[in-house]
Amino acid sequence: MIHVPRPERAHAERIAAVRQARLTAAPTHLPSEYEQATFELGLVVALVLGAPDASRGLDLLVNARRIQPEGAEVFGALLYATGKEEGAEFWWRFAAGSGSGTAAYCLHLHHLMLGETEDADYWRAWSDQLSMAERAPGPRPLRMGRPLLPADVRRDILSRVHRGLAPQLPPALVAVIDRLPLQGDDAEEVPSPWGLTSGATSACSWDLPWGFGDDGEESRG
Repeated sequence: MIHVPRPERAHAERIAAVRQARLTAAPTHLPSEYEQATFELGLVVALVLGAPDASRGLDLLVNARRIQPEGAEVFGALLYATGKEEGAEFWWRFAAGSGSGTAAYCLHLHHLMLGETEDADYWRAWSDQLSMAERAPGPRPLRMGRPLLPADVRRDILSRVHRGLAPQLPPALVAVIDRLPLQGDDAEEVPSPWGLTSGATSACSWDLPWGFGDDGEESRG
């Protein structure tokens, strides 16, 4: 079982400010906090999986000598989109503890969905703290790469989220995730990404029924 780094405790004043902002926020466009958090988390997951550098991040997670927070963030999103929320939480915790503000925000929304507002406020404060630390002058360089998912799958995930449905991956990819080895004890077993082959961000190496061209579009033969 790998060690999950724990972030330094966010300053109590920052957590208090987040809590006050949540309690006094204007009404959201959905009827309940749970529904709003569910919608927002689905949207973040869709954006993470559709990001231009998602494939590179996941490949680093699988093949690099040290675990990369960007890859753990993407792997958590994949697990969430296959209904494995406990596994997603584990890898988001790893990514957040390693400096990913996006993963910390995913944890904020995840705990809001569960009604665990103290944990939600903590992770929102940590996300804000990381975002401030990561902010640099000027635009960040965009690292382009082969898309993690085919264009039609990315569009379908976003369409589902905007219709109020949970993100969902194609059955063939779900089957790959389901076959991954588990790590941990009997009380908390989570999927391990190291069951993926080298070059796992290429659809062909996932043994999925589609292939990619160099532009990331689905190729049919």
